[in-house]
Amino acid sequence: MKKRGLALLLLTCLLCAVLSGCGDGSTDETPEDRAAANAIAVGIAQDLDDSLDPHKTVKAGTREVMFNVFEGLMKPTPDGDLIPAVAEKYTISDDHKTYTFTLRDGVKFHNGDTVTAEDVVYSIERCAAATETGIVPVEAFSAITDIQAVDERTVTITLSEPSNEFLSYLTTAILPADYDQQDTAPVGTGPFKFVSRTAQDSIVLEKFDEYWGTPAALDKVTFKIIENADSLLMSLQSGAIDLCAHLTSTQVAQLGEDFNVDEGTMNLVQALYLNNAEKPFDDVRVRQALCYAVDKQQIIDLAFDGYGSPIGSSMYPAFGKYFDDSLTNYYSYDPDKAKALLAEAGYPDGFDMTITVPSNYQPHMDTATVLVEQLKAVGINATILPVEWESWVEDVYTNRQFQSTVVGVDASNMTARALLERFTSTYDKNFINYNNADYDQLFAQAISTYDDETQTELYKEMERNLTANAANVYIQDLADLVAVRKGLEGVTFYPIYVLDLSGIRYTA
Repeated sequence: MKKRGLALLLLTCLLCAVLSGCGDGSTDETPEDRAAANAIAVGIAQDLDDSLDPHKTVKAGTREVMFNVFEGLMKPTPDGDLIPAVAEKYTISDDHKTYTFTLRDGVKFHNGDTVTAEDVVYSIERCAAATETGIVPVEAFSAITDIQAVDERTVTITLSEPSNEFLSYLTTAILPADYDQQDTAPVGTGPFKFVSRTAQDSIVLEKFDEYWGTPAALDKVTFKIIENADSLLMSLQSGAIDLCAHLTSTQVAQLGEDFNVDEGTMNLVQALYLNNAEKPFDDVRVRQALCYAVDKQQIIDLAFDGYGSPIGSSMYPAFGKYFDDSLTNYYSYDPDKAKALLAEAGYPDGFDMTITVPSNYQPHMDTATVLVEQLKAVGINATILPVEWESWVEDVYTNRQFQSTVVGVDASNMTARALLERFTSTYDKNFINYNNADYDQLFAQAISTYDDETQTELYKEMERNLTANAANVYIQDLADLVAVRKGLEGVTFYPIYVLDLSGIRYTA
């Protein structure tokens, strides 16, 4: 109750700023105006990547929005399956090395051009040749030995060796081969087409009338960038926006009567990520001590009113066969054991540490607040360092200049590999500097086998390695609470971090 009372006081103090400030979702347009135009406004907590080219994007928030604009040969379903998209069908050779795709007849790009096999070859070769890509890792297409446009609607792709994960990489966007403005005016094949972008303010999409599949129900969607969590809530309450995902339970409790709330999961691994190359976290005993000092269920109860699923390694429940629930309680809450491990590591009186948190993500800020109190009980003095998202990406994720951070990590392309490869010692996105020879060896074995059962067990062994060595302090897969203005429906949850607006519609 104290927490909610404080939040209400802060909201009251911020009211004037929210209604008059720039980039805060303020607008003269009413919900009724948007309904009449068959349009909605969606609040998002961060701006998109500088480049909107889907082969370059890094931020999960960019992929979340542009999921509505781009499609690959394959696309994910809400159930976690992969189905043909730009492709109509495919076959796989008996040796599992050659894939033959037949494209749908007459699929259109947003610029009016028809998708051809040459566009597919261009798109995949473009990713394969890149030294660094966003949604698809550089290694994804390294096994391709040949790709051919057999005719206008047929593409064959040959691999050097079988791969269980290759189809999932073919969710990468198919782009027109002769178009060079993807950075600023992206063109895809999805149910919505890009219209405009105002940096730090908004992104506008419109229904694509020539979409090959089920058409979008809405005519227009405007994403409003509102980085301040309190301003985001006020924009919902004031009528400036109609839909917002990733809200906290505290925000939901203050919405009022104008909204329904849909609940799913964010499909993120939220953890206190530790820089394993920085003292004192280069000592496994210190990292294990933190795991024993943290009560993840208390975090879920205090900061999220019980919403959320506790996890114990770098895999979340939606991944089904790869998720090892036995790791969830690998470290029971045991402050005495934490203190003993700290003493053994040479820190009998604890130590000071900094938790760097992207300030525009209230769930991570709330988690860090509880962590500070829990760590204090074992003598660790933790200080929260709130930073803007761009600073977090540059300083923490790219340059690895941090001690610890609270954030959520997703799987960009629906593979276990996407969650686990990032902790191999030579991977360029290994931002925690995890360096474990056994882990590297397990990964090498996992990607070299085509047998699904063997590969699944190897990935689980990698998860156990991360947990036993306390690579990070694993907390939860966050609940995804989505506020939807009454009169709208159609929110769909996926096992990856996307926001599918194609099914959102007005009920009257």
